[in-house]
Amino acid sequence: MTRKDLTPREIVKELDAYIIGQDNAKKAVAIALRNRWRRQHVKGPIKEDIMPNNIILIGPTGVGKTEIARRLSNLAHAPFMKVEASKFTEVGYVGRDVESIIRDLTNISVNLVKAERINEVTEQATIMANERILDVLLPPRKSARAPEPSLEIKDEQLSNTREKFREMLNNGSLDERVIEITVHKGGTPMMQVFGPAGMEEMGLNLTEMLGSAFPKKKKLQKATVAEARKIFTQEEAEKLVDNDRIIQEAIRRVEESGIVFLDEIDKIASSHGESGRGPDISREGVQRDILPIVEGSNVQTKFGVVRSDHILFIAAGAFHMTKPSDLIPELQGRFPIRVEMESLGKDEFIKILQNPRNALLKQYHALLKTEGVELIVEDNAIEKIAQLAAEVNDKMENIGARRLHTIMTTLLEDMLFRIPDKEIKEVRITREDVEKKLSELIKDRDLSRYIL
Repeated sequence: MTRKDLTPREIVKELDAYIIGQDNAKKAVAIALRNRWRRQHVKGPIKEDIMPNNIILIGPTGVGKTEIARRLSNLAHAPFMKVEASKFTEVGYVGRDVESIIRDLTNISVNLVKAERINEVTEQATIMANERILDVLLPPRKSARAPEPSLEIKDEQLSNTREKFREMLNNGSLDERVIEITVHKGGTPMMQVFGPAGMEEMGLNLTEMLGSAFPKKKKLQKATVAEARKIFTQEEAEKLVDNDRIIQEAIRRVEESGIVFLDEIDKIASSHGESGRGPDISREGVQRDILPIVEGSNVQTKFGVVRSDHILFIAAGAFHMTKPSDLIPELQGRFPIRVEMESLGKDEFIKILQNPRNALLKQYHALLKTEGVELIVEDNAIEKIAQLAAEVNDKMENIGARRLHTIMTTLLEDMLFRIPDKEIKEVRITREDVEKKLSELIKDRDLSRYIL
């Protein structure tokens, strides 16, 4: 679906196509997304007082937290950014500017809108690019001071020839022909500027700031007609789009529908639930740095001021050593929706292997098909793979569905290495194949710890 006004049920249905289980989490994010659509249609001043329902997803790795947030952004056609909260507590932490989250999100939004606008004018830009190529193939004749009858005949011949070349361009007959074209290059000289700390965090780009002050350089280069069309189409599309409107729309999208996924938020929670010394002070400091942008603040970017008041924040964490209540109260209050993700077992793994649109077995089937090989995994083999994945997760670190990737890679490694092979047209995986390849490995806990 490409609609932006999906109902909660439609959102859940779309998420079901990629994510197995986690019904409570899907329901929560579907409501949060629909509420954003509802807010944008509210009339009157109360609209500004409707805050987003920020969410904390609680659960071990590999259960679908990141996938839910990523798919949600695709459904919303919204600028989306994932950031790991733990990176703000790296060694040498000095209070990194967390406003860079909003600046990066704005950059993503600008690129997103610009790509859309360029796509809209591509057809027109291609027509203009073809005219430029025709000018290279048939340079326009300079007008004479006193037109003569013979010149009119030559003009008519030139026009007919140009039409023939245009027809050849359109049907691709000239695509491999090499021509010499003039390409515009940026003319801003290279220079290094030492400024106040944080200048690079604000995304200030000196080349962009001074670009208009220097003429663009021209460079002659040889290219095929097909390559020249791509270059010219890009240049003409850039001329056709309005950058000011792109920036305005990009900022509007960030402010109205932007989504920030704060992963590993449990890593910045105090392990004792109260202020302490050492690492806990650093963690609490990061929480207090993040708090303003979640509460809502004005962030200066290279495109202008961006308000974070209505950006949707989805936080996620395993919370093995801590719990959500260990976050500072002010930050807790900004994440009113808490959803506990369900651990995945054998039954879920069987579905994950087969059902989603991007299911692991479908991926391997597509990969081997490129080699002319048919992959067949029997049902009892799928069941055994799921069972072994669940057993390994129980014995060692529980990494959820990611364990399936490791097991499938180990299972198919030899076959993937042998292919392409003229004698191999079909790869059939049976339960016995799975047991032979993996069962002994799983029994050897020390070995499986490193391989699986």
